[in-house]
Amino acid sequence: MSERAAPFHCPYCGDEDLRPSEAGHGSWECHSCRRAFQLKFLGLLSTTNGGTAHESRD
Repeated sequence: MSERAAPFHCPYCGDEDLRPSEAGHGSWECHSCRRAFQLKFLGLLSTTNGGTAHESRD
């Protein structure tokens, strides 16, 4: 199994000065714009339900 992928650019300012955050799994800090954010994999898109990642759970 391979290591998890890390973001290359901040989603807010586009800078590459990212560091893992101690806030939890998938949390990152941008030291250029001073923002913190979290990434989460939601799942694979389904071709049978219009391409959305979320299924209805009713």
